[in-house]
Amino acid sequence: QVQLVESGGGLVQNGGSLRLSCAASGRTFGSYNMGWFRQAPGKEREFVAAITWSGGITNHANSVKGRFTISRDNAKNTVYLQMNSLKPEDTAVYYCASDRAGSIRVSQALYANWGQGTQVTVSS
Repeated sequence: QVQLVESGGGLVQNGGSLRLSCAASGRTFGSYNMGWFRQAPGKEREFVAAITWSGGITNHANSVKGRFTISRDNAKNTVYLQMNSLKPEDTAVYYCASDRAGSIRVSQALYANWGQGTQVTVSS
């Protein structure tokens, strides 16, 4: 089992950038696919991006494609979410999660371990 801690959230203006980090404990981080999800006030948690254990394949939600980029550094046990051209509708709590599956999955129900989340607020 891997434990996850997100960081890097904050308040940013419309059009700004942030980079979220998710640090994982344990020596098996490199065997997990990783995902980022977000939950806005009054809305259900939704898929943002995911990356395979090797970093070779990524998947981004249509709403963030071209603006957000997921990446990972297995030597540092960390997965990142670079967020550019932020919009007020990106305001949410962002969570990272781990998945043992062989292929990328977008359903949050299939991710076993979750971090506590980090708040991202984009002002208009």
